Parts: sequence; structure tokens; C-alpha cells
Amino acid sequence: MTPSSHAPHPRGGLYYEDFEVGAVLSHRLTRTVTQTDNILFSSMTLNPQPLHIDAHFCATETEWGRPLMNSLFTLGLMIGIAVNDLTLGTTIGNLGMTEVRFPAPLFEGDTIRVTTEVAAKRVSRSRADAGIVDLIHRAYRQDEVLVAECRRQAFMRRRPATSGA
Repeated sequence: MTPSSHAPHPRGGLYYEDFEVGAVLSHRLTRTVTQTDNILFSSMTLNPQPLHIDAHFCATETEWGRPLMNSLFTLGLMIGIAVNDLTLGTTIGNLGMTEVRFPAPLFEGDTIRVTTEVAAKRVSRSRADAGIVDLIHRAYRQDEVLVAECRRQAFMRRRPATSGA
């Protein structure tokens, strides 16, 4: 993921050929998470866990003393932050997410930043116009504590052939 002689996709995403194994990108976007994020996401996904939506329960019955951000919201936000820099317009689809971890809590008012490491890549065996890129996304709180990590397999478009003059 170094400057290339080829332009990215018009929407900004990288093509399969642009990913370099071992490269680590720090994403430009950051996001402060809110109580509204937590309540809305938990409600939309029918998750009534009081650990996310009940401040009194958390204050009186948990070790945290306050609601934890819903981990699936955190996972989605982490990957979403990476989209603008990596896959906007060039992803055919996600093939899977593995090795998902949440090693430390994320709370309302925390701000996360995300990095992505290119762990592996290979040309698709079934489609000549595509490749598979393994990405390791990591989200950190403002105090640099790792709060989320996952390995994602992205099915990526290969750079279209250009016609020569």
C-alpha cells in the first residue's frame, strides 16, 4: 500500500494489486462512541442485555460500573472506519471474519482509532478478475489500549486491464 503509478478506484478503494503483505495503515477517521450508538444498535439487533442498555444495572451489579459498548457495534465500527481507505468501490464481498477478540472494554465517550495490517493475499482460483486479501483490523481507545481485533477475508476486485495506444 505504497504510492502506486495506478490510480485507486474512483470511489477511493484499493484494488487487489495495491495491497502489500506486511503493510500497516493507520486510518484517517476516528470516532467517539455515544450512549445513543449503544442503545440504538442494541435495540435494532433485539439485544436486551442490560450490560449495554441499563446504567443502573451496570452501576449496581457489574464490575464496570457503567454500560459497555455492544461488541458487535464495536466490530462493525472498526471495519467501517477502514472502508474509506481500503475497499470503497473495490470489494466484491466479505468472505468471513475470524479471530475476533475484544481484549478490553469500550465505553460511552471513548474515541477509537483503527489500523489495518495486510496479512496475506492470493489471486482467486475461481475468478480471474478477483483476489482474496486477509486484513487484520485493530481498534484502539484514546489511551492506546486495544479494544477490538479481527481478521477479515475480503474478496477484492483486481485492477481492470487498460488498453494501450
